[in-house]
Amino acid sequence: MINISNLSFGYKKGNLLYKDLSLSLIEGNIYGLLGKNGAGKSTLLKNIAGSLFPIGGCVSVDGMIPQKRLPSFLRAVYYIPEECFVPAITVKQYTALFGIFYPDFNADQLFVYLKELEVVVPGKLSALSFGQQKKFIIAFALACNTKVILMDEPTNGLDIPSKTQFRKLIASVMNDKRIIFISTHQTRDLENLIDQVVIIDSGNLLLSASIDEITSKLHFETVSELPAEIKVIYAEEHLKGTSIVRENTTGEDSRLNLEHLFNGTTQNPQLLKQIFTAKNNNHE
Repeated sequence: MINISNLSFGYKKGNLLYKDLSLSLIEGNIYGLLGKNGAGKSTLLKNIAGSLFPIGGCVSVDGMIPQKRLPSFLRAVYYIPEECFVPAITVKQYTALFGIFYPDFNADQLFVYLKELEVVVPGKLSALSFGQQKKFIIAFALACNTKVILMDEPTNGLDIPSKTQFRKLIASVMNDKRIIFISTHQTRDLENLIDQVVIIDSGNLLLSASIDEITSKLHFETVSELPAEIKVIYAEEHLKGTSIVRENTTGEDSRLNLEHLFNGTTQNPQLLKQIFTAKNNNHE
């Protein structure tokens, strides 16, 4: 379990990016972390990974404090930054150099994952394109079999077929002991992959909810005209009508539109909070 309690962090004194941010992530879930550019998505992942340290509050992973960077923590967490770097060495050399840090690293799995992602490394890794290098790092991270995998914009640099391969691979390796936390601004890349949505904006946690919870409380549809007397948190006009996100007052099923959810949450956070709070109170 990852527990973030009253996290405060800032790169400059007196200018906090986060203040008293609290969030819990539990095993067996793939989380999607959404936020505007500069909202602090990468910073949050780095605080969990232990490469940045909070100035207030606490982050823990299975009871371990990331900033202590104990071996037991480092072998349980793999962090993939947005900009990946691979040295001018072969796959064999890379696995010999870095695989030893992860007790559950499996070289056979690595080559299976590379095949699924269509990565062929004839020589040195540095000769690969940026997209291929990124896919290699993703395959290596998964083959390390860490309990926690943190991914910062993993689909940046990937073409459309590669994004499909990525989603299939992540879904196939997920189990009830793992936490996968993916930061992205490309919402459509995660729409059919994640179990939980986390949205942050201006240092605040606006939403942390499961897909089932979201679609039970919100309805996503396209209408010819806006409904009266129904709470609409987002509306977007297009050629076929107006796509809206509204309060789900009738228990209807609908398909989540992650982009519209994000826009509605960041543009109308108070109404969203009101809808979720009211529904929770009614359920209680």
